[in-house]
Amino acid sequence: MGIKVKSIGLIGLGVLAGIGMSLQFPAMAQKITNAPLPLDELRQLSDVFGLIKTDYVEKVEDKKLLTEAISGMVSSLDPHSVYLDKNAFKEMRESVQGKFVGIGIEVSMEDGYVKVVSPIEDSPAAKAGILAGDLITRLDTIPLKGLQLEEVIKKMRGQPGSKLVLTMSRKGESRPLVFPIVREEIRVQSVKAKMVAPGYAWLRIAQFQEPTVDDMVKKINALYAQDPKLKGLVLDLRNDPGGVVPGAIGVATAFLPGNSVIVSTKGQLPESKQVFYGRREFYAPPGAKADPLAKLPAALKTVPLVVLVNAGSASASEIVAGALQDYQRATVIGTQTFGKGSVQTLRQITADTAVKLTTARYYTPKGRAIQARGIVPDLLVDETAEGDGWNSLRIREADLEKHLSSNDGKPEAAKPTMEGRQDQLEEEQRLIATAKKRKPLEYGAKDDFQLQQALNHFQGLPVQLAKVDPKVEKIGAKPEIASDIKADDKKIPVQKP
Repeated sequence: MGIKVKSIGLIGLGVLAGIGMSLQFPAMAQKITNAPLPLDELRQLSDVFGLIKTDYVEKVEDKKLLTEAISGMVSSLDPHSVYLDKNAFKEMRESVQGKFVGIGIEVSMEDGYVKVVSPIEDSPAAKAGILAGDLITRLDTIPLKGLQLEEVIKKMRGQPGSKLVLTMSRKGESRPLVFPIVREEIRVQSVKAKMVAPGYAWLRIAQFQEPTVDDMVKKINALYAQDPKLKGLVLDLRNDPGGVVPGAIGVATAFLPGNSVIVSTKGQLPESKQVFYGRREFYAPPGAKADPLAKLPAALKTVPLVVLVNAGSASASEIVAGALQDYQRATVIGTQTFGKGSVQTLRQITADTAVKLTTARYYTPKGRAIQARGIVPDLLVDETAEGDGWNSLRIREADLEKHLSSNDGKPEAAKPTMEGRQDQLEEEQRLIATAKKRKPLEYGAKDDFQLQQALNHFQGLPVQLAKVDPKVEKIGAKPEIASDIKADDKKIPVQKP
């Protein structure tokens, strides 16, 4: 798209684009292949290395040159393959565990300023009185205007017990506000739940982490304790960027018959060609003695279910939505998902570094490719009654440079012509102006339009559908469920015999 939507990150955590199966595979040493080395190309690399060492304007450390060469080689493959240095590797492990050291705020970059989207409940930021909508202008004495969001996040990270002074600008306040805050370890609650109407519950998963399945079980049991005869449940996966896949398998399994196929993968390596079932070994933490889903009420398997998704729903959240849609277990409502249907496997290189490498593609239980296509809802519903707001400005996987194709033989959406780009730009400017006038959307609130449409669906009331997105039409709204498995491959069974 012509204009990319503003970045959103979690201080000390960052946004996981979905690390796929990476934590299901053990750390692996570098593999030795029998393929001959490309000697001419390696000689060129050596020549360039030597040229930089002798001719560059200033001295460059060998380690820096080689690290950057590795990083560039990996990142040139696709948007999700990346080399993780010591700090990045440590941050990824913390993110997957759902904990980090920071101050506990979700932020976005808006017009060059860092804006607080939401403080995390019970975090140092929330206790200090920081509010959604506040603008952070300084960290200690450092002005933030013009810095990239990633730079700001790094500056907010630190050791537990270390101090940070935030200078804030707040609407309605004539003077800057100063907040001295002490960093601490923060555990992110990936699951929220509440009753939103008599007989109807809302369950939100913001990100798939190691504790997600256990947290979901606790929340669902609490809901059924409030109302043992639930008439409907909304599973909210909007803006869920993914995370660890065992969490996604566990969530989908909670609503499906045992042994159901949840997702399959296909790649170059034999171990990348797998089928993942709704069984304990696919979602329970290593070493777990009991099945975490055994504590769920039996009624959960048949309770009417709606899944809410949008363009921010990616990777593991698309696995859940795709599985529940394939089995017609849930009605999927919202807008087309991101389309991040590739598996990233973590290959540890040294004790402190690793490569996150794309090794396979995901397929739904009935063989639909997720990569660069996403999940198209059964009912297309905009974010608000007036339109899809910021959500309509978001890029999807298919918009990313060097994105992996779906490999399903179907053509991707055509790129707009020059005339089309101008029309698109004008439409985006109009949407930006309209979206700026609206207050930030709070998921699960009374004015959550998509949630209200989900409740209307449960109750047999009219659902306000979106205008058809031409982009969705080109990609294939409501695609036929057809197998993408080759003729000589075994069909994926609904249940393992």
